[in-house]
Amino acid sequence: MRALVLLFTTTVCWGEPLSLPQAIAETIERHPLLAAADGRISTAQGLLEQAALRPNPKLAFQVENLRGSWQGPFNYARDTDNFVWVQQTIETAKKRQHRTELASVNRQVAESARLLLRQQLVARVKQAWWSAIGAERARRVYGETRRTFAQIVEYHQIRVREGAMAEADLIRVRLEAERFALAANNAELTAEKAKISLLREMGRSEFGPVELVDELEAMASSPLADAEKALNDRGELAVARRVIAAARANQQVQVAQARPNYDVLGGYKHTMGQETALVGLQIDLPFNNRNQGNVAAAVAEIRVAENDLKAGEALVKAELKTAEIEVRMRRKQVDETLGPLRQQAAETARIAEAAYREGGTDLLRLLDAQRLQLETQLVFVQALVEYRLAVVNLETAMGANQ
Repeated sequence: MRALVLLFTTTVCWGEPLSLPQAIAETIERHPLLAAADGRISTAQGLLEQAALRPNPKLAFQVENLRGSWQGPFNYARDTDNFVWVQQTIETAKKRQHRTELASVNRQVAESARLLLRQQLVARVKQAWWSAIGAERARRVYGETRRTFAQIVEYHQIRVREGAMAEADLIRVRLEAERFALAANNAELTAEKAKISLLREMGRSEFGPVELVDELEAMASSPLADAEKALNDRGELAVARRVIAAARANQQVQVAQARPNYDVLGGYKHTMGQETALVGLQIDLPFNNRNQGNVAAAVAEIRVAENDLKAGEALVKAELKTAEIEVRMRRKQVDETLGPLRQQAAETARIAEAAYREGGTDLLRLLDAQRLQLETQLVFVQALVEYRLAVVNLETAMGANQ
């Protein structure tokens, strides 16, 4: 029974293991925003099917010369005129074709928008992931420092009981330990908030405990910056290109709308006991309304979309260059500066603690060495996280988050 309780407690404390590939896969598969994007694609598909349909024929029935019997003798078959005809609209200027092309491009816009959303969600999950890993690593650093100070406090308590040390030194050590304990509690809160933020970015609505698979120091090579690939793969530019195509298709629709349709009709007429055929033709006369306003608006929309694409391409190139420089600088910072500095600070703290226990240094030097080690470890963790975030920015600039 105690084993079961221990197993349950361990499960609750640690939660499910979660790696970055698993987080990305879950986001792509289950995120409600992507499900909403799928719904918009289905909507566009329905509009495409509707745009391809031809106009329905019209059936009309008309009776003329009806009157009341008080106006004189009345015979329906002899005195009324009866009309029955079928009317069909014939679209001109390839209206249905242009309308279908516009609906098809709009569906492609919805698909490109889903690709863009997917890239953005994956990028946000990666950023939240490394932020959560950094917060968790900081929590561990504070926890280790807290345990180290617990040992130092215990050592001072023993020395004070033996009369070999002043109680003021014990109070000073306890005060420093409490400060680290407070900082450790804040780090614990920050780590839990970062995990919740990660789960929220993944699209979860339940925020149970998870155990993140920490691969912070396994720094693989970053992707190479390729401006041409970025211009081809970025979701924003894919959407912009589809918007241009949609604007051009809309221009074709508006130009076609300026051409009038024909309505042809044929049917049956009964009048004065005679039965005859009925044919007709109707056409709008485009004297005033030639759809010139919508055509001008469509042309202007093409220019707007083209300029948006140019601005987007310039922005992508700038983001790519910035991300490339940042990755290079962050990697250099980790490899050449903070890595060796962390090792040196750890060795200094170890030597200071050993020297203090042997009476070769004072308490202040011991506390300074411990603080320096903590600060160096935190700065190193922060540098690793910033490098990882810089790689995410570069991948995002390349359009690789698919």
